[in-house]
Amino acid sequence: MNGVTGRMGYRQHLVRSILAIRDAGGVELDDGTRLQVEPVLVGRNRAKLAELAARHDVAEFTTDLDAALADPTATVYFDAQVTSERTKAILKAIAAGKHVYTEKPIAESVADGEELADAARAAGVIHGVVHDKLYLPGLLKLKRLIDGGFFGRILSVRGEFGYWVFEGDWQPAQRPSWNYRAEDGGGMVLDMFCHWNYVLENLFGPVEAVMAKAVTHIPRRWDEHGRPYTATADDAAYGIFELAGADGPVLAQINSSWAVRVDRGELVEFQVDGTHGSAVAGLFGCRIQPRARTPKPVWNPDLPTDQDFRAQWEQVPDNQEFVNGFRAQWEEFLRDVHAGRPHPYDFDAGVRGLRLVDAGYASSREGRRVELTGRPADGTGA
Repeated sequence: MNGVTGRMGYRQHLVRSILAIRDAGGVELDDGTRLQVEPVLVGRNRAKLAELAARHDVAEFTTDLDAALADPTATVYFDAQVTSERTKAILKAIAAGKHVYTEKPIAESVADGEELADAARAAGVIHGVVHDKLYLPGLLKLKRLIDGGFFGRILSVRGEFGYWVFEGDWQPAQRPSWNYRAEDGGGMVLDMFCHWNYVLENLFGPVEAVMAKAVTHIPRRWDEHGRPYTATADDAAYGIFELAGADGPVLAQINSSWAVRVDRGELVEFQVDGTHGSAVAGLFGCRIQPRARTPKPVWNPDLPTDQDFRAQWEQVPDNQEFVNGFRAQWEEFLRDVHAGRPHPYDFDAGVRGLRLVDAGYASSREGRRVELTGRPADGTGA
């Protein structure tokens, strides 16, 4: 596990996924047996690795990636490093015959992503990319509605994501400073358009075209040591995505910003409108308004409204136990490795996310609609 001293690598992947799986006795397989896991921690700071290993009773840690990859008992390589370091490390892991699971984006460019996908295929290793948002309780409920035909014909999707990330001067920032430096692999489009691509294609249909505007709202920030720096990466992106839906075209609009204050129920929300009903899904909740219960408001700017619009929606029940989404996908990936079968969210899915990133940046730079090319028509894996 490379990059576990970082925020995501530590919290979501080490503690809430792999260590949680280990402490539960391993991943349960179809025959009722369990596949146990034990992490090998890899990073650049030996002192931090030693502290994490001691805190969580992990036996092995190293700052030598080559030595870790030479260990035949560690059959899976996981990467949660900064994006700029990812490609060369994954290529090393593939060359060592490791199955690879990685955070997204899988690389800084489409060409690098395709190199990884080609190398993984040639080596015959199982490869996967984190698709954590598909495992969120709110989106799982939304998928249940889609599969059940609740919406009729889906017309549009509107997404709002983000929150205020402090600049770092008078309050420490909640995100690492490299996120705001393009030279280190930062940027809202590079980070979040990879997410939006897999969310849109797996729920509604593949993205066929995009119009986007990427901006840097906060040009000056302060790093972890209190030193000011110039933000060279975009911290917000506003996009319109044209999707090939199962029943016809679907338009999606998603605003993504680390310079916005939250006035909604959750940090991310998606509103889906269809001919037979609408839903608003967040991280955990999902509220619906079916056709038969849709109110009939009338526009009258001369009188204050007497309707509580938010009270006119009802919650979708849980109906199942939801586990941490990162852990859920980890368990699926490990089962696929054990069975020797492809993981559905593979490097090709990661490359499709990078193609959307490229198209989004091109649209913002050139001020035009950009069509996506070089992807399967159905938006699925290889």
